[in-house]
Amino acid sequence: MMSAVLLLSSAEAFQAPVRAAPPSLSRSGVVEASVFDTGMNQFSAEFPWLAKNGFGPSVKAERWNGRHAMFGWFMILATGYAKAHGLFPDPEVALTYKDWGGLAQIGFGEYISNERAIIMIAHIHALAVSAAAAWGPQVLGDSLTLMEGEEDEEPYGLFPPLMGQGGLTPAAEMWNGRLAMLGIIMLVLSSVVSGKDILEVVDVGIGGLLLK
Repeated sequence: MMSAVLLLSSAEAFQAPVRAAPPSLSRSGVVEASVFDTGMNQFSAEFPWLAKNGFGPSVKAERWNGRHAMFGWFMILATGYAKAHGLFPDPEVALTYKDWGGLAQIGFGEYISNERAIIMIAHIHALAVSAAAAWGPQVLGDSLTLMEGEEDEEPYGLFPPLMGQGGLTPAAEMWNGRLAMLGIIMLVLSSVVSGKDILEVVDVGIGGLLLK
């Protein structure tokens, strides 16, 4: 009896380990990332008020974050172009306390320059417009919040569908938004590691064409 048990255990030791089944593929070839879908559904169930107003993991929140990232790339390129072509008046001249008061200060005895002040004001205006579009009335028909009775889009999974998604489609916008967000992260990391500012990193990345 004991020898039979030992033989059985020895045979089991040489058996190939059981592998987990690979992620299933839908008909469109998209990997089903059920863990993301489950997380979204669980957050919506536990925090319905936050989910309704666009906070937390949701398709609408991801889409709007992607839009902000794409607009961020536009502002980076526009800032670089304006700087390279001298469109900022007196860029290195600092604002004065006499004219601007405490708004001009960025530290003790330090004042913001004209160039940085113009860029900051442009970003503040863009943020205000974005907030109005995200949480304001349904002027554009696509706000960040969910209307009464409205359900969020179906999650796109790890890889949104790519084939046949050219042009202005929701899946194409999701792809562009994700790439823009990933690009912003890589840009900031490159700036930190290299010690160069963001415009310089972008300029190097496109062969010196931005600040030319």
